[in-house]
Amino acid sequence: QVQLVESGGGLVQAGGSLRLSCATSGRTFRSYTMGWFRQAPGKEREFVAAISWSGGSTYYAGSVKGRFTISRDNAKNTVYLQMNSLKPEDTANYYCAATVGNMDTREDEYDYWGQGTQVTVSS
Repeated sequence: QVQLVESGGGLVQAGGSLRLSCATSGRTFRSYTMGWFRQAPGKEREFVAAISWSGGSTYYAGSVKGRFTISRDNAKNTVYLQMNSLKPEDTANYYCAATVGNMDTREDEYDYWGQGTQVTVSS
């Protein structure tokens, strides 16, 4: 069993930055592909970014590419999402997720989820 705990959310002005963290339990963190998803009020949860177990491969949704960076520190069992040039449309609850499979944009492919952290971007 893997437990995921997100942190780092908050209120920020448009154009600002935030860094989300997702701390995981267990000694098998390096075995998992990690992903970030988000869900805005009234909308379905959507893929944001994913990173391979080694950190050597990443993939981004088009809406965040060039602004967000996913990274991981396997020694700390933590995955990060650096968010720059934030826009009001980035406002959402952000979730991290883990899968034993390959990087995937589909949430059904992820086995474990955190509880989410709220990001609010004011205009």
